[in-house]
Amino acid sequence: MPQNIHPTALVEKGAKIAASAEIGPFCTVGPHVVVGAGTRLVSHVVVTGHTTIGKNNVIYPFASLGQPSPDRKYKGEQATLTIGDDNDIREGVTMHIGTAADKGTTVVGSHNLLMAGSHVAHDCVVGNGCILANYAQLAGHVVLADNVTIGGLSGIHQRVRVGTHAIVGGHTAVDYDVPPYASVAGRRATLKGLNLIGLRRRGFEKTLIHALDDAYDFLFEESDEMLSLQERARKLKRRSKQKEVKQLADFVLESQRGLTPVEDDA
Repeated sequence: MPQNIHPTALVEKGAKIAASAEIGPFCTVGPHVVVGAGTRLVSHVVVTGHTTIGKNNVIYPFASLGQPSPDRKYKGEQATLTIGDDNDIREGVTMHIGTAADKGTTVVGSHNLLMAGSHVAHDCVVGNGCILANYAQLAGHVVLADNVTIGGLSGIHQRVRVGTHAIVGGHTAVDYDVPPYASVAGRRATLKGLNLIGLRRRGFEKTLIHALDDAYDFLFEESDEMLSLQERARKLKRRSKQKEVKQLADFVLESQRGLTPVEDDA
């Protein structure tokens, strides 16, 4: 048994705790939990279920990870929660295991920041480098690609996809898929355009930003061409050389839920 488990912590038999992990005061760790090297449970953290936590994560007080899904279709079947490396999981964050109605697992990648009170529901997939601000809520089956930012007090409807490098403003309800590189906001999310500030901060070259901006204009702005959105996306994919623009076109073509509507300037 590692020596850096506080005497007030309850670690059940069967849990696998790396020698360099830290389990702080009043934490509870279930029998099927795996905690990786360098990960620190600060205090009052509950980790249960078939939950695997990777390396060098910091998990703050009153986070609850690996509880069963409240989805009424969940009947107690074995399911998992997998968390990657180098995540900052702040106070009161909740994450649920998956369900048999989907993949049977919830997956959170690496290098993410989940601020106080944020929630990752059953069967979600969260990529790498994402930020969920305070009390951001992901419903079941949501997919966040890499480097997504979700503003505080925002809610993402179940089965919505949010594309890479997109940003969702605070106090926003998102009912439809958010394209890659997009900025959406509003009481009910509308597409505001390209996430220009985010792309510049992440070092995107000007030529690529211009190409993405042109692609957004072609897809979502008024046009004389009598083409559907799907036809525009196929045309954009054929003519573009940049992989990021092709990725945008593919996201549009693959959307099953439909895309966040464009802001009405009227």
